Amino acid sequence: MQTQKTLNVGLIGFGAMGKTHAYAIQNLPFFFSDLPFLARIKGVTTRSEEKSRAVAAAYGIPVATTDENDLINDPDIDVIDICTPNICHFETAKKALLAGKHVYCEKPLCDNAQEALALAALAKKSGLVAMTVFNNRHLTAVMRAKQLIEEGRLGRILHFDMQYLHNSCIDPDRTVGWKQDSEICGRGGVLFDLGSHVLDLAVFLCGKMKSVSAQGQIAYPTHKKANGEDWQTNAPEAFYMMLETTEGAHGMVTVSKLTTGANDDLSFAVYGERGSLRFSLMQPNFLEFYDATAPGKPQGGVRGYTAIECVGRAPAPAGSFPSPKAPTGWLWGHVMSIYRLFDAVYRGTPVSPDFTDGAYVQHLMELALRADEQKCRLEVEP
Repeated sequence: MQTQKTLNVGLIGFGAMGKTHAYAIQNLPFFFSDLPFLARIKGVTTRSEEKSRAVAAAYGIPVATTDENDLINDPDIDVIDICTPNICHFETAKKALLAGKHVYCEKPLCDNAQEALALAALAKKSGLVAMTVFNNRHLTAVMRAKQLIEEGRLGRILHFDMQYLHNSCIDPDRTVGWKQDSEICGRGGVLFDLGSHVLDLAVFLCGKMKSVSAQGQIAYPTHKKANGEDWQTNAPEAFYMMLETTEGAHGMVTVSKLTTGANDDLSFAVYGERGSLRFSLMQPNFLEFYDATAPGKPQGGVRGYTAIECVGRAPAPAGSFPSPKAPTGWLWGHVMSIYRLFDAVYRGTPVSPDFTDGAYVQHLMELALRADEQKCRLEVEP
């Protein structure tokens, strides 16, 4: 039997995403057969000594600390996993790369393009694996969509429409979270939170962008803080973008936390000369494909959207657990993303999406903010 190499992780932050990453790391052996590596969380850091100790005890993590430098400077730790608020990403990732650690960083990569570009350059120079968490790329339906596009089944892409909708800002009396506070999340608000995901998918599926115009929205100027006091909304609650790719496709991207009835409604449609694709995260097991080259004549035509069963059919070595026939779920994207990080670290190979991808999305978001402020369309620099 092959001896496994142990890859130790230092987990920085343990909110919802820290818990999600811990789940993915600790459950990799269930989803992937005969792994040549064993990923292990060696240490966790949070702002509270009490919380760090509680998390370590609950999840079997040997080291609990409130100082991220304890993990960054630990010679036994191979990977730093960053799950802190946006404004903290740059300094933590920079220190980790300079300390010779591979880095796995939650989106958005930073809270401004200048810092994101600096991290991308540092990561490239270091030769280390530095991955941005765009977990939706790794959903089985998205991977299948990418495959169909690369096979030319859509032909030249003409138009795309992408949305990510939540309902978390429609109640002004609901306590505001850090993702709505520009001092912590950056001035992009929902654009940085949901928009980073959708813009990455737009680039991943449709290509690099040539221009962007945009408009932000604040529907509720006043929300409540945890102590019950009024708080003035300082970041967009919705953002609307019109984009053009370098190949001439045009598209709309909508991200909003003002959509009554929405839960985690990520969807996209891509239209080409030869076919089109549709997907909704609320129906994650199927990718809809329209083949315009199929016969369309009356009484004999077979055109129409076909629901392709993507379910758990991920590329090897995944797929044995759960069954390839089992319905997919939101967590799968994180499990596959974590696997690709460690596989790249183990093999010493490039990974995607990397910090360059993260910096490009950051660049697009910053342009979108400027386009909104200036009420104009802006060209995307190469």
